[in-house]
Amino acid sequence: MSEAVNAQGIGKIYRLGEQAAAYSLLRERIAQAVKAPFGRGEPPPRVEEFWALKDVSFTIGASEVVGLIGKNGAGKSTLLKILSRITEPTEGRIDLYGRVSSLLEVGIGFHPELSGRDNIYLNGAILGMSRQEIRRKFDEIADFAEISKFLDTPVKRYSSGMYVRLAFAVAAHLEPDILIVDEVLAVGDSAFQQKCLGKMRDIRSKGRTVIVVSHSMSTVSALCQKVLWIDAGRVRMAGETSKVISSYLSEGAKREISWSPRTHYPLPLNYDTVFISRGDTGESIDPIPGDVPVDIILDFTVSEPLSPSRIEVRVASDSGEILFSSTSADHLPEQNHEWTLGSHRFRCRIPPNLLVPGVYLVSISEPRGAYAVVHDSVLSFTVSEENSLFARDARAGRIAPLLEWTMQRL
Repeated sequence: MSEAVNAQGIGKIYRLGEQAAAYSLLRERIAQAVKAPFGRGEPPPRVEEFWALKDVSFTIGASEVVGLIGKNGAGKSTLLKILSRITEPTEGRIDLYGRVSSLLEVGIGFHPELSGRDNIYLNGAILGMSRQEIRRKFDEIADFAEISKFLDTPVKRYSSGMYVRLAFAVAAHLEPDILIVDEVLAVGDSAFQQKCLGKMRDIRSKGRTVIVVSHSMSTVSALCQKVLWIDAGRVRMAGETSKVISSYLSEGAKREISWSPRTHYPLPLNYDTVFISRGDTGESIDPIPGDVPVDIILDFTVSEPLSPSRIEVRVASDSGEILFSSTSADHLPEQNHEWTLGSHRFRCRIPPNLLVPGVYLVSISEPRGAYAVVHDSVLSFTVSEENSLFARDARAGRIAPLLEWTMQRL
């Protein structure tokens, strides 16, 4: 198999504080000059060196779909910028074989004052395509993005969902040899995400390479043949998808039985706390015996009117495979339900004697108008072998339900 990407000893250093020292405001310099004669001058800011990446080496073959995973701050974004030729490495060498198209941030590469139509041609020109080549792909891009009515509208008036649809459509349809897609797909609705996954598989089938960055292990598992795990700026592990994800999740999601968002945005619905508890005692502890119900508690506040929607909970195995999903509207005939203002609590109960012993990951959705944002793997909990049917006789299967059996004489 021929190579698409070859990285050898990549390193990237940032000097923290250097910009502040070099580009201080004029009024700050005047203040320093006034204070200096009186001995009140302050020492210049200390410049610290920070290696965002260090000694990163890997190869990616043509027609491979590779996942890039790691915690926030691990160095994934820096590596993407190097792959996309936005920044250069401080040391090492990276060879890219073919034309690269990247989707790193919502709307990156778009000119806000230009229409969607003009931005399609602009992005194609940046990729080195002729106007005739772009015109041949134009209708396909517009249909995929589902924005035909807004093609002549300046993109600065687009919603984030429209931005993402157009940006992905442009990046994926202009025939790149290497397509790089960051976590921006999390902004889109689930139907569009599935559409994008299908397109990326199609790109691979045509002999092109896809690099996907995602916090969704289920997405990585379903799409990628290989995974590269970046940890603290270095390659922690690389290889078969299932093995790398299993190692990553077993270390990265240890006993996270409670979660609260770091920042509360001015949105109609905001989570306060989401946590795991035993269904019999209400204790928020881990692990939980196999014959005890597991409660997923979601505390949230609705601060302004919200259109009918729902919250979804997804439970996945430690390999990232989604085992089942449940929504707050499942008990209703409709797919969505109404909301009332104020603080609320949802309780999603997993019945006892269902899950086999092991570690499980919980993802939750957050309704935002016409689409939902998924917070992936925000919780993890462990079902122990205590009182588990699975542990009694090592039976086969991914679940171990206690089913009702009856007998009658015929």
